[in-house]
Amino acid sequence: MIELKNDEKKVTKRPGSVIKRDGYRMPFASYKLKYIFSALGLEDQSDELIWSVINKFVDQDTVETAEIYDAVIATLKENNFDDEAESFITKHKVKEEEWQKQTDPTERLTRLQKKDPTLVHENANKDSNVFNTQRDLTAGTVGKTLGLRLMPEHVAKAHLRGDIHYHDLDYTPWSPMTNCCLIDFREMLTNGFKIGNAEVESPHSIQTATAQMSQIIANVASSQYGGCSADRVDEVLEPFAMRNYEKHLAESRDYIENPEKQVEFAKKRTKKDIYDAMQALEYEINTLFSSQGQTPFTTLGFGLGTSWISREIQKSILRIRIAGLGREKRTAIFPKLVFTLKKGLNLKPGDPNYDIKQLAVECATKRMYPDVLMYDKIVELTGSFKAPMGCRSFLQGWKDDEGNEVNSGRMNLGVVTMNLPRIALESNGDMDLFWEIFDERLDVCHTALKFKVKRVLDAIPENAPILYQYGAFGKRLKPGEDVNELFKNERATVSLGYIGLYEVGTVFYGPNWEHNKEAHDFTLSIVKKLHDACVEWSAQSGYHYSVYSTPSESLTDRFCRLDTEKFGKIKDITDKEYYTNSFHYDVRKHPTPFEKLSFEMDYPKYASGGFIHYCEYPNLRQNPKALEAVWDWAYDKVGYLGTNTPIDHCYKCGFQGEFKATERGFECPTCGNHDPKTCDCVKRTCGYLGNPLQRPMVHGRHVEISSRVKNMTERMAEDVE
Repeated sequence: MIELKNDEKKVTKRPGSVIKRDGYRMPFASYKLKYIFSALGLEDQSDELIWSVINKFVDQDTVETAEIYDAVIATLKENNFDDEAESFITKHKVKEEEWQKQTDPTERLTRLQKKDPTLVHENANKDSNVFNTQRDLTAGTVGKTLGLRLMPEHVAKAHLRGDIHYHDLDYTPWSPMTNCCLIDFREMLTNGFKIGNAEVESPHSIQTATAQMSQIIANVASSQYGGCSADRVDEVLEPFAMRNYEKHLAESRDYIENPEKQVEFAKKRTKKDIYDAMQALEYEINTLFSSQGQTPFTTLGFGLGTSWISREIQKSILRIRIAGLGREKRTAIFPKLVFTLKKGLNLKPGDPNYDIKQLAVECATKRMYPDVLMYDKIVELTGSFKAPMGCRSFLQGWKDDEGNEVNSGRMNLGVVTMNLPRIALESNGDMDLFWEIFDERLDVCHTALKFKVKRVLDAIPENAPILYQYGAFGKRLKPGEDVNELFKNERATVSLGYIGLYEVGTVFYGPNWEHNKEAHDFTLSIVKKLHDACVEWSAQSGYHYSVYSTPSESLTDRFCRLDTEKFGKIKDITDKEYYTNSFHYDVRKHPTPFEKLSFEMDYPKYASGGFIHYCEYPNLRQNPKALEAVWDWAYDKVGYLGTNTPIDHCYKCGFQGEFKATERGFECPTCGNHDPKTCDCVKRTCGYLGNPLQRPMVHGRHVEISSRVKNMTERMAEDVE
């Protein structure tokens, strides 16, 4: 609590709690009164005024917000601050009018029609110029206003203020949709499924299997609002490629007498089939559009298969990505590729799949993907091995009633993110006050997450047959069955997000705190406290709450913009015009990959529900060994690592490297070309790749700054040695 003057004026007992208009009970917080009086220009008198307000509730255990409002006005007038009282009334009225506007569909639709950039560019992979995206934006705009009315009012207002962020408000809570998932492709391809009016049987070739995968992805993406992943896709597709091989082997016996030649013929034909099938899958995914008006956010996890067929699938995925899309060989944006490194399998020379790791390194230097998963570290952090759901959301280890480990077929029910920099700014460097506000916001986040879960439970299997009835979520439900069968007992996750640890550290320890152990331990304690709360909530509810290092695509901009309005431009915090994502190192600085990863490696222990590390590199095409050195060094230190390296290409003049960031966006540094038709500009967008020339990004400043981190070749070489 704030230490106040004039102890003799303290009441016998101040109120213990405040009841909000929607019935929500929260601790009585004196600091909020201080904010009110300071905002009215009465900071010097605020302590006296606070006690005057508190004294109006002598020995009253609870007080309603309306009573506090009246008490503030009465206190101001009693002390002859009539103008300030009128100002307070006016400000309160403006806030109420803003609440009505934000929950008025007509108001938001008008903003959309005027192409408000905070609405049309909220998602970097949605092209707001095309009709189906416009339709989704229109529906989402209405959904947001109705969703705000559906949820508890104090949660909705906390979201609008920027205290928290209720993710995917355009889809939930208006609709009881789930977030991201690991699709159970093995179950669906083995046992068949139904889409629309088509009963689909198990495929008899890898070409049919990948064609079915693309249809499943499109349907799943239209039935949920988050990303979807195919885990261990090389192993999942292996039995279907084996059917190709068996067919070709049988065919060869009609024309070839030599058994060795028969096998050689069958393998050659099967390898061609595998390549064609994986190429078709890449093109299918990049040409799909879900009902949300975007390419499905899809991830392929692979790298653990050891048979010749699994190896061939892995190599085909990488060779196809290296080759590029279309006549101009552009970098494919989707699917996101995640390659697994594992000791004894592919990590070191002499390992049976080391040659595929070399191909993965080459691919990452030319196309940024694949990102890499460190097998042993992922098991340590999350309890079992699996690919992320979408870009960075991880399921935790889980076993069914028979003791079988289950990953595919599980899902996430939603995310709510806490604005940590705002709490630090509100505390004004007072550590005790920071934790007081933190606990309040944590409780609001818990309420919001409980509401997400409650809303998802309103779904019935018929709402999303592909998910609930035909195998995408693993266990198949019958019409009318309770969807909670797939969520309870911690089978599903629900996630508490966070953003801006760098800015929090800056408030308390200055802008260069990365090597300050006290500062590092403080920021780590924040994530640990989030983790401990999630453990407690999980035990209470039966749903797995996890800490999620938020993929804050537009949130880096939104929170900072709202806090700039509230606090003004503050050096190294709001003046940057973005917040730093989760636990990441300040992108304006120039650490080596080893310095950056050493700084970040402690946080995922407490944020295992979602995390990723990135390293910035210069052009690596001529120096792939530098990237491999980082991968090897990081193997037992971090679980999930992405590559940022310049891969832009101007087809007009032939330039390859990094485009220049200018006032009008990214352009070729040689000829100034910025036409998306004649150049390929690819930047990492928090978790996925994106093309900023085709789809402007609200958070472009963040990408711009990140892309400027260059010239580390010599320092990297020194650290490798």
